Amino acid sequence: MRLLIIEDDRDAADYLVKAFREVGHVADAATDGEDGLALALDGQYDVLIVDRMLPKRDGLSVIGELRKKRIETPALILSALGQVDDRVKGLRAGGDDYLPKPYSFSELLARVEVLSRRRGGRNEETELRVGDLQLDRLSHMVRRGEEEITLQPREFRLLEYLMKHAGQVVTRTMLLENVWDYHFDPQTNVIDVHISRLRSKIDKGFAQPLLHTVRGAGYMIRDGAR
Repeated sequence: MRLLIIEDDRDAADYLVKAFREVGHVADAATDGEDGLALALDGQYDVLIVDRMLPKRDGLSVIGELRKKRIETPALILSALGQVDDRVKGLRAGGDDYLPKPYSFSELLARVEVLSRRRGGRNEETELRVGDLQLDRLSHMVRRGEEEITLQPREFRLLEYLMKHAGQVVTRTMLLENVWDYHFDPQTNVIDVHISRLRSKIDKGFAQPLLHTVRGAGYMIRDGAR
């Protein structure tokens, strides 16, 4: 995805740009409403992430001007104003989603992915493939080549999440928040244990490993050796 982040807090903007780039997306940033509007008018972005309170031009005004000019790029509003009335006002101004601060990056990423899919008009895939590994999200069947692989429910969720982000580094925090629903690190080896079990099931006995540990960063599932 190509993303535009309009955020006047430079540290927050830098963090989001770095985080989105780390998971494989292209991200640009603007630090005030006027610059953000100028960039967004090009219409080259898949999703806009707009802080509500901005210098020169507030976020709702930016989105409203885009809608007047028939620029329909999905816009997610970030704001410290999180009451129901605030969210309703943001959505009525033309926003497509509204996420109050503070937020977790994994939730922001998931919401941005949903907005991007809606814009593309694509249904979410029910079958995921990486190399000769296949996962059916409806039947919960997993196969590698001609061999059917039996996974426990948590192992299936872990593999599904990794395959949805194939070719991208998936951090421990992302796994904790999306596979275990933890919003903190419980200081256990739960991820290491499940990764080890999953690796033994999908890679053991096959010439080409698919599940890789990226030292100091997280994990990645990909086809082909580096």
